[in-house]
Amino acid sequence: MNKKIFTLLIFFFVTGLTFLLADEGMWIPLLIEKYNIKIMQENGFKLTAEDIYSINKASMKDAVMIFGGGCTAELISDKGLLITNHHCGYRRIQSHSMVEHDYLTNGFWAMSGEEELPNPGLTVTFLVRMDDVTDRVLSGLTDESDEKTRGKRIREAIDKIRKEAIEGTHYTASVKPFFHGNQYFLFVNEVYKDVRLVGAPPSAIGKFGGDTDNWMWPRHTGDFSLFRIYAGKDNKPAEYSPDNVPYIPKKYFPISVKGVEEGDFTMIFGYPGSTYEYVPSYFLEMLTNVINPEFIMVRGKKLDIIIAAMSTSPKVRIQYSAKAAGISNSWKRWIGENRGLEKLNAIQKKKIFEQTFRDWASSDEDRQNRYGFILPGYETLYNELAEYRFARDYINEVFRRTGAEVVSFSATFQTLVNMAEKDTTDEVIQKELERLKERTSDFFEDYDDPTGKKLFITLCQLFEKNVEKKFQPGIWKNIQTRFKGDFSKYADYVFGKTIFADEAKIMQFLNSYSRSRIKKLKKDPVFQLNVSVNRLYYEKVIPEYSRISREIGKLNRLYMAAQMEMQKDKIFYPDANFSLRIAYGKVKGYFPGDAVYFKHYTTLKGIIEKDNPEIYDYDVPGKLKELYKQKDYGRYGQNGEMPVCFIATNHTTGGNSGSPVLNAEGHLVGVNFDRAWEDVMSDLMFNPDQCRNISLDIRYALFIIDKFAGAGYLLDEMELIEE
Repeated sequence: MNKKIFTLLIFFFVTGLTFLLADEGMWIPLLIEKYNIKIMQENGFKLTAEDIYSINKASMKDAVMIFGGGCTAELISDKGLLITNHHCGYRRIQSHSMVEHDYLTNGFWAMSGEEELPNPGLTVTFLVRMDDVTDRVLSGLTDESDEKTRGKRIREAIDKIRKEAIEGTHYTASVKPFFHGNQYFLFVNEVYKDVRLVGAPPSAIGKFGGDTDNWMWPRHTGDFSLFRIYAGKDNKPAEYSPDNVPYIPKKYFPISVKGVEEGDFTMIFGYPGSTYEYVPSYFLEMLTNVINPEFIMVRGKKLDIIIAAMSTSPKVRIQYSAKAAGISNSWKRWIGENRGLEKLNAIQKKKIFEQTFRDWASSDEDRQNRYGFILPGYETLYNELAEYRFARDYINEVFRRTGAEVVSFSATFQTLVNMAEKDTTDEVIQKELERLKERTSDFFEDYDDPTGKKLFITLCQLFEKNVEKKFQPGIWKNIQTRFKGDFSKYADYVFGKTIFADEAKIMQFLNSYSRSRIKKLKKDPVFQLNVSVNRLYYEKVIPEYSRISREIGKLNRLYMAAQMEMQKDKIFYPDANFSLRIAYGKVKGYFPGDAVYFKHYTTLKGIIEKDNPEIYDYDVPGKLKELYKQKDYGRYGQNGEMPVCFIATNHTTGGNSGSPVLNAEGHLVGVNFDRAWEDVMSDLMFNPDQCRNISLDIRYALFIIDKFAGAGYLLDEMELIEE
């Protein structure tokens, strides 16, 4: 057999016949009519493309929103009531919690509008419209354009498009690249700023199973919380005010009490964060061999320290619960990602595709000239990028995020230092001081000094051991000289001298601020460490990382265009970029391994089976056990069972948390909150046999609101569909 034909046949086999898959993809709502609606209807969908996305009438897009900065939520009443995940609202629930009224442990339910809790800084963002602006953004540019010039021209075009789109309105706008910069879309948005907490189950329900069950199926988590959007009396966005009124939406989702059966059509509508479906094998090799293993280890060390501290004190548990959840989420995902990619033999599949690509490009002189350098270029650049990516991620993991916390906190004072060293007016400085006071209160509300010190020591030791000398900050030499590399002694010195680990000292500094005191601040050992780390980061790491990334970005753009040219009959979906997308599939179980089958749903019985009062994440509330014992499920149960969660074949990722799961009639049947362990590699390669999104069955949420919480009045404002 001809070698090229044989290679091509292998390619079609190992890629799982992606031309024919109905379940893979995150599709652009504006283009559903053109590419997807017929397939969706053939699979059971009973509505039209205009029911999904329209600028001429109310449509589903008007009931879906960005919640905060990284989740999705949906409207479920004509009074601005929304539902999202418990883990999406977790920080807000935590911010209202204290040992005296621990809403994380006990839950919270507003029994009237007056009891709903405001959340300063929390916003929801609706899409008003989207437009393809590719021609305007790329006008006059060619593949031969210098990358810096190209970037500058694109930014200028985007700025102009954005300003024109929102001129004379209260809207916001953004322009995002698709297909690695081969296409651009404008998004015009409306942002509401008064969002209040209405209800949240206790963590024993909303976070049932905790980090142990995270990314796993079967799942029994009641992962939901309720908020309400408030607006001015004109129904337009307004800053928080007691005079604001519940928002009246253009569209909200009716809720089906009928539930789902295996084989039912489902649709996800939300804001997936990021995927990398079209990257070369060199990216996967860097990720699985260099990056993921190291940061799985680093985050494991963080979790050991934090979880041990949380077990000793209710106060520390509240302070670090959200941090621990955030750390653990990626830690466990990276483990599953590596495992899933290995199981799928993903790198080898990419290499087979790349050989097919080489053969296709080399068979035509023009294609060889345009595309023949792409794969060799990738190999060279990813070898260069790996060490800079490693250093960048280590700096972020240790000195930013939840790492050496006092160091990242000190970074917030750099603006004040810059102001003091310039001719900045007292009025401007006073505003910055007020901002820092608020930031200080927020930081120490969730900070425990012994825990912070342990993190500091451990993470500095890891940085010293595992990061190349050329990527260590200048101050490291002083540590070696003065403390002989003993980071415990260094920490004793730092925490004994710094003001950044003591709220009273920080507040005293801010309240008695004078420009002359900035010199003392600059000598603070924590501030000096942050300055040294920043110098390393911005002078040595980021310039090279950015240069290499720009070169890879150009190859990505060309490689994406080439793949589309090579596979002319394939309908491509763009990688996720936190823009509104549609994913569709069917309710379906799966085989996770030999002789093991996971059915498509779980029930309250599984919660009771996992009950363990000695483990915080499995301590089932007494009232829930009583409702189970009495089988008091109301109209939400089915066949003597109380459904809790279900799985389907929808393609999702981070950002889809809180997304509505809709049935063929467009009724809400669930709230998406996770993926199965076998699915976490779907950001890089989709496996239709095992990729499953996990959703809360909406009937379980209704059951908890009504029967468990006694907040049934909330159901009165919902539209419940019985059949």
